Amino acid sequence: MRKPHILHVDENHPLLIEGLKNMGYENVIEYTTPLEKLIPNLNLFQGLVIRSRFPIDKKFLDLATSLKFIARVGAGLENIDISYAEYKKISLIAAPEGNRNAVGEHALGMLLAIMNKLRMGHQNISKGLWLRELHRGYEVEGNTIGIIGYGNTGKSFAKKLTGFNDVKILCYDIKPDMGDKIAKQVSINELQSKAQIISLHVPETDQTIGMIDKNFINKMKHPFWLINTARGKAVVTKDLVDALKSKKIIGAGLDVLDYESSSFNSVFNSNKEMDSLKFLIEADQVILSPHVGGWTVESHQKLAKTILNKILNLRII
Repeated sequence: MRKPHILHVDENHPLLIEGLKNMGYENVIEYTTPLEKLIPNLNLFQGLVIRSRFPIDKKFLDLATSLKFIARVGAGLENIDISYAEYKKISLIAAPEGNRNAVGEHALGMLLAIMNKLRMGHQNISKGLWLRELHRGYEVEGNTIGIIGYGNTGKSFAKKLTGFNDVKILCYDIKPDMGDKIAKQVSINELQSKAQIISLHVPETDQTIGMIDKNFINKMKHPFWLINTARGKAVVTKDLVDALKSKKIIGAGLDVLDYESSSFNSVFNSNKEMDSLKFLIEADQVILSPHVGGWTVESHQKLAKTILNKILNLRII
């Protein structure tokens, strides 16, 4: 009997390959093969393991006639035509549990870095400047923190904030009853009226693209710090830059940018205007990282283990 074949188009932790082999699957490794060369044989595969190399659209799904599941080794499924995959009765698997701790820690690290002006301090010392008063920072203690999107990573970030004294944690989510003993769920209006720190933990959907825009920023009662470890398209970059210049946004920690390619591999090949990106790169009150919030040594293994368990629970073999 022919073993079910799984097509791997993005590199992942070796234990994922080994685990699937032990389950009885045949792994086909095509990490660098162009999509057009994969298309003729898509009908041979019962499973697909991806990250973000290319979109899984209607054309792809129509050609993959034997496909039983798609496993994305990450949190979001925005590069998959979800409704059409469900129509084709293809199971969709993601692994937000696998990197939630990594993202939570990264968000906290970015918050502490911008509030304490660590980027500016490092750069000025590198120039031979020792300017203590210029680098006087701010404390998290005493602030109200608004978390937008209270799923796996939002809850992870909130849990880490409990180590600070006298912080109030609010959350906003489109799903009801997501709040818990750590974060009180509120309306977006209440969050805007009370929060001094905003952290984004939302997937990329029609509702979240461009949600942090001039209108949102203007409705914030207080000048605020912004952390985005979710998706770059959630923030309108030009509006962010304008708010940083006016100091309505005091500082920003950005692990993701609207300039990223769909595969998340670069921001420098974008055909968008680059003035705003240039400002973010040079601004003292901004710290950037290359979409690595969930990209730790530990999460690499956790993501693979999560995907393995979910494939096992499908009981295809």
